[in-house]
Amino acid sequence: MPEQPARLQRRRTKGWCKPTNTVIVTRPSRFGNPFTLAMAYDLGYAQSGETDLARRAVVGAFQEWLRGNRLMWQSKEGDTARQRLLDGLPELRGKNLACYCPLPAAGQPDHCHAAVLLQLANRPTP
Repeated sequence: MPEQPARLQRRRTKGWCKPTNTVIVTRPSRFGNPFTLAMAYDLGYAQSGETDLARRAVVGAFQEWLRGNRLMWQSKEGDTARQRLLDGLPELRGKNLACYCPLPAAGQPDHCHAAVLLQLANRPTP
């Protein structure tokens, strides 16, 4: 039985190589999260230093945007970017996804847009 796809932490350290069967989903890739921690701080969703809270807000905004909530990014450019990302989800099916977000501790939720993409790309087909 094949392994379940996982979220990996991309590294900038010397010698780090992207594992096989892995797609990089950081900005500015097609699958990058357009919402940033800076946006969460600027909009008052978190105070400086509350990185975990800001990360949750950013991932929540990403999920709402993917669901079609235009209030998250209301523009023709945003609609085009969203559709391009959704159209590319089949390319992620069965692949590991790599992002710079830290990995969660065992048993903790994964507050990273790559975790959202993993769920969407690997959901059972009807």
